[in-house]
Amino acid sequence: MTVPHSVIETPFAAEALETRARQRLRLEPPEHAFDPARIPERGDHQLAPMLSPDGALHRPAAVLVPVVAHRGDATVLLTRRASHLRDHSGQVAFPGGKIDAKDASPVAAALREAREEIGLASERVRPLGYLDAYLTSTGFRVLPVLAIVEAGTALTINPNEVDVAFEVPLAFLMDPANHQRHAREWKGSLRHYYAMPYGEHYIWGATAGMLRNMYERLYAE
Repeated sequence: MTVPHSVIETPFAAEALETRARQRLRLEPPEHAFDPARIPERGDHQLAPMLSPDGALHRPAAVLVPVVAHRGDATVLLTRRASHLRDHSGQVAFPGGKIDAKDASPVAAALREAREEIGLASERVRPLGYLDAYLTSTGFRVLPVLAIVEAGTALTINPNEVDVAFEVPLAFLMDPANHQRHAREWKGSLRHYYAMPYGEHYIWGATAGMLRNMYERLYAE
């Protein structure tokens, strides 16, 4: 008997992703995630060792990795930072930012930032677990929170922080064939980094590095 295509579950359906996440991730922050005495294994310094600053300078941050649960294959919701911002203007990013003292947890920080940046209602989000702490070249120690977002969730873009929100197929981002390694000169040295160009969107640096970590944790054999 032929199974209708609409009910065939692929590895990139939201339900399949959630099953993998429940098996391989935890909803408790990784041990030593913000310990200044320990340099995270994951970060921009993996491909560019000159970018690893002193651990005491790391600032705790959290981002939401929002997977939209469309029927069939899911997508990942990303933003392009506002072009007028002083830092990282125009770059593709996850919703998120530094963890404030009032935030009960990194999950709470990521949800708060997503609400502030793109109007994503927390009640439409189901956190699945943490990826590995990621050290950025600007000194942020970021905890990515993988989460499922209900399809059809309305967004309200904050133009002070974000130019646009867009979606990329999870299947594209979790295909290692799309994990390119690019390089550019940075302060007299050649800096290497991951890049995942998708249409008009150039996904690179920390965002691409966290997506690569997501692939390694959930899909690599």
